[in-house]
Amino acid sequence: MGKVHVFDHPLIQHKTALIRMKDTSTKDFRELVREIARLMCFESTRHLPLKEVEIETPICPTKVNMLDGEDVAIVPILRAGLGMVDGFLDLVPNAKVGFVGLYRDPDTHEPVEYYCKLPNDIAEREVFVLDPMLATGGSAAAAIDFVKERGAKKITFMCLIAAPEGIKVLEEKHPDVDIYIAAKDECLNENAYIVPGLGDAGDRIYGTK
Repeated sequence: MGKVHVFDHPLIQHKTALIRMKDTSTKDFRELVREIARLMCFESTRHLPLKEVEIETPICPTKVNMLDGEDVAIVPILRAGLGMVDGFLDLVPNAKVGFVGLYRDPDTHEPVEYYCKLPNDIAEREVFVLDPMLATGGSAAAAIDFVKERGAKKITFMCLIAAPEGIKVLEEKHPDVDIYIAAKDECLNENAYIVPGLGDAGDRIYGTK
C-alpha cells in the first residue's frame, strides 16, 4: 500500500512559504521550485537499494555502499512538472526522463492524453511522476494510468502543494503509489484552485498568464 508523506523539514517549509507569496518573481519562483524538488528528491529516494563495493582510497582499500544501479525515471506532467525536473536531476543525474501531456475535455471534463514519451525500459525502472499541484487529482491519476499502461510497476508521485480532495482521489485510484507532498492545504475553491495554494504553478514558473 502507498503512503502519504507530508514534509515538515524547515527548509522545505520555508521555501514553500516563499513560492506562495504573490510578489515572488518568476526567476525566484522557478529557482525555489527547483530547490524544493531537490530537497524532496533527497528524502523520497531514501529507500533506493545499495550494494557493497570495494574501492581504493588514497590511504588503503575499503568497502563502501553505492547505489545498486540507478534504475530511476522521472516523468513530469506537462507543463508545470518540468519545473521540478532539474532539481531531481541535480541529485540523480543518470535518471531517464519521460513526459506526459494532458488536457481536460471541455465536455466530459476528463483528462485526455495528448503526449506521452517514456523510456523504453520503463517497466524496469522506479518512476517518479512530478507535478507541482495536486488539486482535483484527475490529471495525476490519469498520468499514472498512462505510465502503468506502458509497463511501470513501482511509482511515486511528488508535488509541492496538495488539496485533501486530490490526495483522496489518488489514494482511491492508485493505492499502491506513494505520495510525497511539500505542503497539504485546506481545500479546493469553486474554481478547483487550491486554497491557500499559490495560484497557477505553470504560469508562475514560465511568466505566462
